[in-house]
Amino acid sequence: MLHDLNIVTVGRLLLAALLGGIVGLERELRHKPAGLRTNMLICIGAALFTIISFEMAGDVGGDHTRIAAQIIPGIGFIGAGVVIRERGAVVGITSAATIFMIASVGMAVGAGLPVTAIFTTLLMLVSLVFLGMVEDRIGFHTRLLTFTMTAPEGNPNILDRVHDIIHDAHIVAQRWKTHRNGAGDIVVEFDADVTSKQEQDLSSRLNALNLHCEVRPFQA
Repeated sequence: MLHDLNIVTVGRLLLAALLGGIVGLERELRHKPAGLRTNMLICIGAALFTIISFEMAGDVGGDHTRIAAQIIPGIGFIGAGVVIRERGAVVGITSAATIFMIASVGMAVGAGLPVTAIFTTLLMLVSLVFLGMVEDRIGFHTRLLTFTMTAPEGNPNILDRVHDIIHDAHIVAQRWKTHRNGAGDIVVEFDADVTSKQEQDLSSRLNALNLHCEVRPFQA
């Protein structure tokens, strides 16, 4: 009953799950659209399709790469699904590229290239973690964030003061919202594409107005 399952196939699928899980965990910790389960499943699936492609061609004849070749356009559809275009800002390109790369890692595992797959995974982690830190420190990388400020009742000029701070910081704010919460406090919310340094400076200046300021990644 299990004549088609051997230790080599099991080992390859487990390695694909491990490598996909490692990259997916990094994505999950950064609250990205494609996280732990997504990357793990993509890596396992790519590995399995590659194994099936080789096994079927060996059993019934044909091109060993025919099924494996269809993984690439299929992954393209998944990658397109995590790319969001919102008010001129494109979000999710890195997540889409990560999906493309983790599929190639799965294919390498399925094709019997475990060292290549492991080395590629390490390169991915360096790109995602280390280079991401460098971009944040230098200020090259921007993120679309949502700023939410809550001001106690009796501060009617708060909106003008927030506008002045944003204008002085040369930040383009989008999707302004102003309302009152259940306690009667004034709530101001807007989105902005900012660097890590701009985020820190803006948060500091807003908190100096005795506001409760929250910052979170933009969600469509």
